[in-house]
Amino acid sequence: MKEDFLHHVWHYKKFSIHGLKTVQGEDIEILNAGQYLQQTGPDFFNAQIVIGGQKWAGNVEIHLRSSDWYLHSHENDPNYDNVVLHVVWDHDTQVLRKDNSEIPVLELKHYTDPKLLESYNALAAAKTWIYCEKELETMNSFILENWKERLFFERLERKAAPIIQLAQETGNDWEAVLFCFLAKNFGLNTNGNAFYAIAGSLPFALVRKESFDAGNLEALFFGRAGLLDGDPEDVYPLDLKARFEYMSNKHQLQRVHIDNLEFFRHRPDNFPTIRLSQFAALYNAHQNLFSKIINCATVEEIYKVFEVQASAYWQSHYTFDKESTKKRKALTASFIDLIIINTVIPFRFAYAKSTGKEVSEELVALLQAVAPEKNAIVDKFRSFKVTAGSAYDTQSLLQLRNEYCSRKRCMQCALGLELLKSN
Repeated sequence: MKEDFLHHVWHYKKFSIHGLKTVQGEDIEILNAGQYLQQTGPDFFNAQIVIGGQKWAGNVEIHLRSSDWYLHSHENDPNYDNVVLHVVWDHDTQVLRKDNSEIPVLELKHYTDPKLLESYNALAAAKTWIYCEKELETMNSFILENWKERLFFERLERKAAPIIQLAQETGNDWEAVLFCFLAKNFGLNTNGNAFYAIAGSLPFALVRKESFDAGNLEALFFGRAGLLDGDPEDVYPLDLKARFEYMSNKHQLQRVHIDNLEFFRHRPDNFPTIRLSQFAALYNAHQNLFSKIINCATVEEIYKVFEVQASAYWQSHYTFDKESTKKRKALTASFIDLIIINTVIPFRFAYAKSTGKEVSEELVALLQAVAPEKNAIVDKFRSFKVTAGSAYDTQSLLQLRNEYCSRKRCMQCALGLELLKSN
C-alpha cells in the first residue's frame, strides 16, 4: 500500500464517517477534510474537525503508520505544529507535540470497506508493463479522452517553463529565446545541450546582424562549436575559419568551452555539421522567425517556414575535407514534426501564457494535424489497444507513461481512479 491510497480515501471520504473514534477513544466528526494541496508540509490544510466535542481548525497529516511521523522527522519541522489529526492505516506508536500533548489518531483500516482495499490491491498488482494494462482496452472513452487532454497540457506546461524563465531573463526577447531552444532541438538528444550552449554563447544581436549572409552564420556556429579549431584543407572550411576569426576579433567574442559534439551515435544526415548548416540556412531565410511561427495558422504553413537545406558544400560532405556522394540535405518532414512538437507548440503556449491569451484549442488542433511519433512507449500502448492518431495523442501517452505509470501514481491518474471506482 502507498500513502496516496490513503490520501484518496481521506480526500473523497471513502470510509464510514459515522461512529468514528480516535485510537484514544474520542468521537470524531469531520466537518471539512481540508485542502489537498500536494506541497511541502501537511497533506491536508485548513481542515475542520470535532474531536471529543471540541472543534478544531488545522491540518491533517496522513501516514501508513504512526511511527512514520518520526521517520520523516516531522517532530522537528514547524510546518507540522498545527496538525490536529494524524490519519494512519496502522497505529503503532504514540505521537507527541512539542508540548508533550498527544496528537489524536484516526486508524483508517477499521472504517474502510475491505472491497475498496481489494480493488486497490488488484490495480496495484504486478503487471508486465503498467498496472492497468489489461483494463485499458475497455476504459471509458470519454474519461480517456478528457484525461489525455489534461496530460497533454501538463506536458506542455513542463516544456514551457524553461522557455518562460529564459524570456524573463532576457527581458522578453522572444526571438533570442527561440534561437536558443531551436538550436537545442536541432541538436537532438545527443547534441542538444551543446547546441544550446553554442546559441547561448552568441549575442543574438550579432546573429540578427549576420543573418543576411549564410556563410557568416555558418562561420559563427561552426566556430563556436570548435569545429574550425584544426587545420582544414578545403577552401570552404578555410573561408569559414577566416570569417570566424575576423568576427570574433571585431565583436570581441570570448572563448567558451563547448562539449565535444557527438557524431558516431547518429545517422550521417543527423551529423552536427549538417544540422548546424541547416540551422544557419533557417536563420538566413527568416530574420523574424518567432513572429512567423507564432502567426502560422496551419501546420502546412509551419512546414513552409522550415523548408531549408544545408549549404552547397554539405550536399557532398558530412564532415570537413571528406567528400561523399552528392545528396540534397533538406529538413525532412519527420524532423520538422519534432521541431513542431518540441519547439513551436511549446513556444506558442509559453507566449500565450505571458500575454494572457487563450490558445488551448488552437494548439490541440495544430498538433492533431501532425503525424504520431514512433517510439517504444507508443508501440506498447498500441499493443494494449490504445492507438495514437496524431502527435497530440502520443504526447499525452508519453506524459501518462513517464509521469504516472512509471512513478506508480495511480491515485493521481484519472484512469486509475476510474478503475478503482468501477471495481
